[in-house]
Amino acid sequence: MEGINWSDLFTAMDRFLLAIVDRNVLLVYVVLFAIFFSETGLVFMTFLPGDSLLFVAGAVAAQEAGLHVGVLMAVITVGAILGNTLNYYIGAWLGKKVYDGTLKWVDPVALRKTHDFYERHGGKTIVIARFVPIVRSFAPLVAGASGMEIHKFQLFNVAGAALWVLSLVGGGYLFGQVPLVRDNLGIILLVGIGAVLGPLALAAFWRLLKRVFGARPPVQAMGQSAGVPSSTDRR
Repeated sequence: MEGINWSDLFTAMDRFLLAIVDRNVLLVYVVLFAIFFSETGLVFMTFLPGDSLLFVAGAVAAQEAGLHVGVLMAVITVGAILGNTLNYYIGAWLGKKVYDGTLKWVDPVALRKTHDFYERHGGKTIVIARFVPIVRSFAPLVAGASGMEIHKFQLFNVAGAALWVLSLVGGGYLFGQVPLVRDNLGIILLVGIGAVLGPLALAAFWRLLKRVFGARPPVQAMGQSAGVPSSTDRR
């Protein structure tokens, strides 16, 4: 589509959405449906923006009279529900292949993290994972591969999608009516992303430090390996 810079989807989401609105308001709904259907339905599309795009979409809806926030929420919610449903059936179809390493397009680290998450929280993972990038895309795959009953899955699926979209799009819509937020949306978005990713990065760094320093052998073993006699040897 001419006149739309697709790289803005990752660097300037408000400009990206406004460019589409200028061309055709209905096209915004189609594009956002496709993005959230793909991000939640296909694990190799996890690079697509999620939480931040929801917030920005709400803020843009507050500025653009032609973009109805209620329709926006409904379209994105349906896309997220259908995406998760597709992902669940892919997991159910693949079964144990999801875990045996034969699927090269499945990130083993993200899969293991999601599986552990699922083991701790059970069906609630489908709801909680909506707010956790990467895990959000793998949770329905793991649920399908683990044999979760479809009706139970859909209950958590619908509840999680509704809560996720309503809170983030609704929050963006409310804040988008504040002049300070509206005029500095790009900066606020970067601060928000940093606030989310900062603690995750620090936690990962802390785990790395504990792994590195925790792997050191005991002082006594180090001394013995270097040829230093033990108390028994000195007798």
